[in-house]
Amino acid sequence: MSKKRYNILALIFGSVVINYLDRTNISVAAPAIKESLELSSVEVGLIFSAFGWTYVALQIPGGILVDKVGARLLYGLMLFFWSIATLVQGFVNSFIVLLGLRASIGIFEAPAYPANNSIVTKWFPENERASAIAIYTSGQFIGLAFLFPVLAIIQDQLGWRGLFIVSGIIGIVWAVIWYMFYRDPHKHESVSSEELHHIQKGGGLVKADVASNEKTKFSWSDLAEAFKYRKLWGVYLGQFCVGSVSIFFLTWFPTYLVEYRGLDFIKSGFLASVPFLAAFAGVLLSGFTSDYLIKKGKSIEMSRKAPVLFGLLLSVSIIGSNFTDSTFFVIFFLTLAFFGNGLASITWVFVSLMAPKHLIGLVGGVFNLIGGLSAIIIPVVIGVLVKDGDFSPALFFIGGITILGFLSFSVVVGKVKRIELTKKSVQ
Repeated sequence: MSKKRYNILALIFGSVVINYLDRTNISVAAPAIKESLELSSVEVGLIFSAFGWTYVALQIPGGILVDKVGARLLYGLMLFFWSIATLVQGFVNSFIVLLGLRASIGIFEAPAYPANNSIVTKWFPENERASAIAIYTSGQFIGLAFLFPVLAIIQDQLGWRGLFIVSGIIGIVWAVIWYMFYRDPHKHESVSSEELHHIQKGGGLVKADVASNEKTKFSWSDLAEAFKYRKLWGVYLGQFCVGSVSIFFLTWFPTYLVEYRGLDFIKSGFLASVPFLAAFAGVLLSGFTSDYLIKKGKSIEMSRKAPVLFGLLLSVSIIGSNFTDSTFFVIFFLTLAFFGNGLASITWVFVSLMAPKHLIGLVGGVFNLIGGLSAIIIPVVIGVLVKDGDFSPALFFIGGITILGFLSFSVVVGKVKRIELTKKSVQ
């Protein structure tokens, strides 16, 4: 039996690394941009959140595109255009232009995660899917764990403008690689019939091809289905809370170390990598443990929920940073919190398991829309909370949100099972 699904997973992994590189290089550059363009902390918060405005607004259209357009073409175009927007940031001289470019990256990245989930649902059987999701999700952590020091060095050598130019060029090259090598399962020339049978027998939707949906027009009733189930709302709200912790680390974290903890810029780049390594370990541990429990016959509720719930509880430890002046313990509490966030980051598996089969992209879009609201709200709220020079309210705020996420997954979601549509859908 061939193993081509792992080649596809490697492509998704690389794309996620590029995705998060272009989302978060702004956080590394922020202290220098703030000084260069003479920005306030509130303006920096707005720049951090601008990506989220368009990213969130286009999640549902992006999910619909995933259901209607092939991943090969769609992903290739997305990668190319958001990389161009990243590169152009290296030439801006005003707050407004930078704000607009950050928003444009949100436009082009909007379909990315619904596409990732749709691709994994096609290429992997259900008992391998949490591991696959964990592996590609880990790209956002492991990539940044090693990239934070590298980005800090690039900026030190080339300036913040050079940082954006280099990031953009990398993304353009990867867009070409994606288009050359990605294919859907039944269109992949070298995938064996045994592997296709293995995937399909295990619940992989290998025949969920765009061609079968081309004649299906968009229906507002489909959109209503994505919003009418309590269990889906539990997952949506939980994803917002998980995303809120991630957004802190992807935006304000380097600034917190440099401006509020007084660390040297280069040193902060290396220290910033430690929590990302922990998050990488957390998401892989979560995914493989979840699939292991499934294979051992444990219930879906236990296997899928336990890592997420435990991770959210661990994330509350972010508050501990408020009670120490030691750099070691500050990094320790932040690392523990981000490790917990990694454990909780397999939440896409709930979309894969619970969404109606023909609406996986759409439900994924709604899921990422509500989760993505964190990218709009959290940076701005933090910017307001810290404007007087005290960061502790922001960390208390993030800790409280993780408790809300725990309650959402534990109480609201209920039984994990696929929603089957009937003439009169029953929750």
